[in-house]
Amino acid sequence: MCKKDSLISSELSCKSTWKPGTLIYPLPAALISCGNGNEINIMTVSWLGTICTNPPMCYISVRPERHSYDLIKKNGCFVINLTNEEMAFATDWCGVKSGKDINKFKEMNLTPLKAQVVDAPIIKESPLSIECEVVEIKELGSHHMFIANVVNILADEKYIDKNSGAFDMTKAKLIAYSHGKYYKLGEEIGHFGWSVKKK
Repeated sequence: MCKKDSLISSELSCKSTWKPGTLIYPLPAALISCGNGNEINIMTVSWLGTICTNPPMCYISVRPERHSYDLIKKNGCFVINLTNEEMAFATDWCGVKSGKDINKFKEMNLTPLKAQVVDAPIIKESPLSIECEVVEIKELGSHHMFIANVVNILADEKYIDKNSGAFDMTKAKLIAYSHGKYYKLGEEIGHFGWSVKKK
């Protein structure tokens, strides 16, 4: 039980209480590619994120009934493909269609390329593909969390700044997902450390 703190006000008249839910938005709208050989698939995932810098680690949360779930569990790897404005239609389509009976790559004119490290395809049209090896699966409830090591990143060279060598997020025109809708990213309003930077 949390202790009451006199420094915290008990005034909540300006807040509405809702039941617990997953309202942490916005999130990336990513296409997860998985499988190998003659059985590959794509699914759309927004329940994903970074969990560690060193070693670099991330996660995706997937419903066990999804077709890709067994492919990822069997092969122990997947690729997070970030999406942009040009890929918005395909991103949504791959989230509402099942790969059990259709080839999503073919239907959406997306190109599977062999990843460099993991045994799974990347999506050529993606600005940035993050190769991941599963280290643990946590069964949480409606979703199971695949915790993974990031073992390689493939970036589209047209989005790499020639002077700095950095990936240009603005030029890539990445999209985000927020409460059932897709959005373009807005203009920069600051950068890490700008609040304490000496003038």
